[in-house]
Amino acid sequence: MGAIEAASVPRFNLRRHLLAGQVIPAHPLALTPRRTLDERAQRALTRYYVEAGAGGLAVGVHTTQFAIHDPAVGLYRPVLELARETALDWAARQAPSGTPPGSPPRDLVLVAGLVGDTRQAAHEAAVARALGYHCGLLSLAAMADADDAALVRHCRQVSEVLPLFGFYLQPAVGGRTLGARFWRALADEVPALVAVKIAPFDRYRTLDVVRAVAAAGRDDVALYTGNDDSILLDLLTPFPVTVGGAPAARRVVGGLLGQWAVWTRRAVELLAAVQAHGDAPVDPRWLATAAALTDANGALFDPHHGFRGCLPGIHEVLRRQGLMRGTWTLDPHERLSPGQAEEIDRVLRGYPELTDDAFVAERRDAWLAG
Repeated sequence: MGAIEAASVPRFNLRRHLLAGQVIPAHPLALTPRRTLDERAQRALTRYYVEAGAGGLAVGVHTTQFAIHDPAVGLYRPVLELARETALDWAARQAPSGTPPGSPPRDLVLVAGLVGDTRQAAHEAAVARALGYHCGLLSLAAMADADDAALVRHCRQVSEVLPLFGFYLQPAVGGRTLGARFWRALADEVPALVAVKIAPFDRYRTLDVVRAVAAAGRDDVALYTGNDDSILLDLLTPFPVTVGGAPAARRVVGGLLGQWAVWTRRAVELLAAVQAHGDAPVDPRWLATAAALTDANGALFDPHHGFRGCLPGIHEVLRRQGLMRGTWTLDPHERLSPGQAEEIDRVLRGYPELTDDAFVAERRDAWLAG
């Protein structure tokens, strides 16, 4: 793969696409037993997400493993480039019959994970922009000692390179606490803020973000759940807020989630059902589904062991579906926790309606062959 010009990636109305609400899987990293990039499996995963109906991909994020940002690992640009190339090619192949030759593929937002201090994050943003990525999901984990003003300045400088997808990463996996004042300042002072992934795994802090963005009057900023432990409740809730002194409601319109890296076809169907539901009264069956999804996420994300098995848990489901060869990560010490495989067995037996095994089985060979 050679140098890629941004013009080779279809452009579209980014804000409108995000505000419409999308399923955006956080893309895993497929490795060989020697812990090198498994390009065949990596392409298959991208094709899976596109054909499942995802509205975008997030690459270079926590689920892709933050270690790829290390220059010594040397995988950041190659992994982003491979995902972009594969996604656009497969989207074009999936175009409805009768689509004129040469027509651009359907809209897919490409979200690049960005990390590090301002110099590193801005450099990564420039790499992602050159590859045709539309926005950057900026982790603030490297700015642990910075105050709110410094954080906002950092975000603004990076957003001048690439539109910003704000990110509240839970502290348990490397994030830092971010108060309502920070989110209000970010919304006030960063015009290029296009969305926020709300992922503190904390209901109080989730409300902080929603209230702050609403109070800033930023109805052009899309709110996305990253709370893998509360996906459906986030999507169903009309969050009470105050806008211009008057009571109002804001919605979380979609999700950018590690959980949606598996069973993606079901995630697309779930979001479509929520969107069709609108403001109708919530049937108790929705609440049962919400609890089931949280239970399943607990098996995958391994909260009882401090989330140590979250990446191998995602990989294990994809391995069982035949999309990955193993659960290896770049860290040889990262593996399924004791009892985690049995927990995955339990949720697979208990909630078959959450899985998309038949969908994957029907198409897997094509995705792997490419």
